[in-house]
Amino acid sequence: MTITDTVLLFLTIAVMKTKELPPLLYMRIASAIEQQIRNRVLQVGDKVPSLRTICQEYGVSQATAIQAYHYLESRALIEARPQSGYYVSPSPVYKLAESKPSAILASSGDGSLEALVDRVYNNIGQPARSLPLSLGVPAQELLPLARLNKSLVKAMRGLDGSGVNMEHPLGNERLRKQIARWSFAMEARLDPDNIITTAGCLNAISYALMALTEPGDTIAVESPVSFGMLQVAQSLRLQVLELPADPLTGIDLDVLKKHFQKKKIKLCLFISNFSNPLGSCMPDERKKELVQLLEKYQVPLIENDLNGDVFFGNKRPKSCKTYDESGLVIWCGSVSKSLAPGYRVGWVDAGRFREKLLRMKLYHSISSTSIVQEVVADFLETGRYEAHLRKLRQTLYTNYLHYVRCIQEYFPADTRLSRPQGGFVLWVELNKRADTVDLYERAMRHKISIAPGKIFTLQKQYNHCLRLNYGLLWNEKTRKALITLGRLAEDR
Repeated sequence: MTITDTVLLFLTIAVMKTKELPPLLYMRIASAIEQQIRNRVLQVGDKVPSLRTICQEYGVSQATAIQAYHYLESRALIEARPQSGYYVSPSPVYKLAESKPSAILASSGDGSLEALVDRVYNNIGQPARSLPLSLGVPAQELLPLARLNKSLVKAMRGLDGSGVNMEHPLGNERLRKQIARWSFAMEARLDPDNIITTAGCLNAISYALMALTEPGDTIAVESPVSFGMLQVAQSLRLQVLELPADPLTGIDLDVLKKHFQKKKIKLCLFISNFSNPLGSCMPDERKKELVQLLEKYQVPLIENDLNGDVFFGNKRPKSCKTYDESGLVIWCGSVSKSLAPGYRVGWVDAGRFREKLLRMKLYHSISSTSIVQEVVADFLETGRYEAHLRKLRQTLYTNYLHYVRCIQEYFPADTRLSRPQGGFVLWVELNKRADTVDLYERAMRHKISIAPGKIFTLQKQYNHCLRLNYGLLWNEKTRKALITLGRLAEDR
């Protein structure tokens, strides 16, 4: 074992021990009350125990009790009423109906759909043009810019040639080792030598599709699905089979199994954790069942795990890669949504297809940008990434609750919402008569950009749906934009 490997093992053990430390006292109190609210022991409008009662029951100071309640307030779970105390806030829970099964459709698409996607993408980097409710990325104010800049200077000083030299085609070795170490959180054991760095998660998916498919092959995706993944599939002239997905638990495995038996599916392309746009998270037992199904029919899976680190629960969900023993799962990840969108740092554990994917990278880019990979590696190694994620998760969950309350109050009464368990986006379903492309056009006149449901499918469906990004700063501007959007939706 080399010195580097010894240090890596030591860091892994240290991280795992750190995660076993008990939470802060105020967090234990807050978690207990939150669990009572979620289990409906405490219901909407109920008065929660007084600060004096908390102090007596837990043997803590009033300052600790207040800190616990401030935390619950920040998550919009309780609200203070003057001269009265704290009460459970209105519940933001809606239920979105399950998507319907889709038929195979050639991925040729139509020009109007491509033009609409282009317009949505055109809002990237143009915040002055419109409020980007359409893009599933965090506002830069939620990112650790100062620390990133310090790490950038550190990387420039530490890298050979200040970062101008080309990396090995596999990518930055330090980053690949840190990704392998980070995978312990999802109970997967990745080999740094099987990880290939890429220019973001979509780039990793593109390499995998190019390596494993030919024009005319059929791939299975969940529906609705990220329009970026659809565009890549279209560009490669692939047939796209859209499968129904539950808004809470993800892809319908029974339907997938029937298609495995009846049709020749070349591979699957799924977002197992906090899908885009539904926000669903496949339960761990279903991930294991999916992997077993893939192994039975020898069908590869490209797993987009871009949002896996941005969870609202107590721990990171596992991935399908966790259960992969035969190398059929191609696990793709990135920090493009969670840390530095502009750095375009992503990766792929290629499983048994390492040589094919590496060849694709050599054909299309040879090497990755070394200096930004070094920055991300530094964030992972020093614990700065996890510290940032803790703040980001809390902010996003609070934002989600603010969005739901605003939509409840100002959107049409029959509006239905998804219930994301992580990630950045909210799926909104209006009345079937609504046309969200028309809503998009009218919203843009108010400098508000949304993502119409039409662009998340190749079928004629979801025309009454839209996707919203709650990764923005929650402020009066965002609130007013949602109010305006709700009023426009009423005027259909």
